[in-house]
Amino acid sequence: MTVVTRFAPSPTGYLHIGGARTALFNWLYARGRGGKFLLRIEDTDRARSTPEATEAILKGLDWLGLDHDGEVVSQFERADRHAEVARELLARGAAYKCFSTQDEITAFREEAKAAGRSTLFQSPWRDADPASHPDAPYAVRLKTPTEGETVIEDEVQGRVTIRNDQLDDMILLRSDGTPVYMLAVVVDDHDMGVTHVIRGDDHLNNAARQMGIYTAMGWPLPVYAHIPLIHGPDGKKLSKRHGALGVDEYQKIGYPSAGMRNYLARLGWSHGDDEFFTDAQAMEWFDLSGIGKSAARFDFKKLENLCGQHIAIADDAALLQEIEAYLDAAGLLALTEAQRDGLLRGMYCLKDRAKTFPELLEKAHFILAETPIEPDEKAAKALDPVSRGILAALTPQLQNASWSREELEGEMSAFAEAQGTKFGKLAGPLRAALAGRAVTPSVFDMMLVLGKEESLSRLAHAAASETG
Repeated sequence: MTVVTRFAPSPTGYLHIGGARTALFNWLYARGRGGKFLLRIEDTDRARSTPEATEAILKGLDWLGLDHDGEVVSQFERADRHAEVARELLARGAAYKCFSTQDEITAFREEAKAAGRSTLFQSPWRDADPASHPDAPYAVRLKTPTEGETVIEDEVQGRVTIRNDQLDDMILLRSDGTPVYMLAVVVDDHDMGVTHVIRGDDHLNNAARQMGIYTAMGWPLPVYAHIPLIHGPDGKKLSKRHGALGVDEYQKIGYPSAGMRNYLARLGWSHGDDEFFTDAQAMEWFDLSGIGKSAARFDFKKLENLCGQHIAIADDAALLQEIEAYLDAAGLLALTEAQRDGLLRGMYCLKDRAKTFPELLEKAHFILAETPIEPDEKAAKALDPVSRGILAALTPQLQNASWSREELEGEMSAFAEAQGTKFGKLAGPLRAALAGRAVTPSVFDMMLVLGKEESLSRLAHAAASETG
């Protein structure tokens, strides 16, 4: 059997972090088994669905690197097929026409409540003779068994049992002939060949009702896996007050997508004690049995720590590409060709210990800054008259250096010794001259990345300036 999973968001807003994790789990499960990962947009709520939200979802998945198979399916465009199944259920006797009005249903519930009975609506039309049907609008309802139990064998939640007398006769088609979401989901999952339904545990009760349609149609049930929701650090459901943002916002903050995938995979799923892993490892290891039953807590520190590890091992060219996508998403200035070249040359000394792209770009200030370099307040203090004098004496000494790390280190050590000081005392003025910052990559890394001509030019400019 080919594994087929799906992600089926409603386009009523941005792709939130819980939805992104659901998509990731489905993607990992399918990709790790040579299966298919499908995408369906559940746009039946026409009042709230927007093209902009659909676009935001597609962009969010694209940034996360979650590629899907085949065309994107629009649920709304399949309404005729959903209605066709409802009519087939009618013909099979598994559904019936209900002529009860909304007022009658409300009155039934109020009366039941007053009498202390169940307010679950019991339609008087369930077993009515078709000859008694009026010429009036009707809804189509599923005939749910009134006795026994519905058992969900869930891969995460375990065996879940629901008494059938707790389930109502679900509406399949409204009185205006439009299909309901619950019917559409089942028909789409069946027609798309979905074998595994991996979704939030807020859909667990829906599964019991949806199983009734599968059974009535004689369709095989999918494997269900209902995953716990994500909570904030305080243990309450993740919301905007926790900083719960749309996935696009995490891109704008400057997290690498590989780090985001790694963190989201660990949010509610585990493989031993492994925290950091690659996509290939995640696909190999991911299994439904590794998903916990309790809600996961979102932790920005853990996210940043993993992102830093992924930046450190990333391919330089791929990292540059993602940094450019980040700048575009954040509405920041694009890199010039010279800046791109400089970043590529310097990536080896920028990647280490940068947890986000803004942190990496701050380390790269010496590459990205316009010349002449203007030191910030802290760096300017390192360029006092004495230091500028030292830089003026050092610059000619470096003119004939071959500009290898070994020779630069030798020249600097010899110069420091001649000045009766240690190299550590030279580092501050050199950082200020080369980068205009007090915190930078190593002086030697900066000189190697900038090259001889640019490095000497910056040292000469700082030596001659009146800063400090």
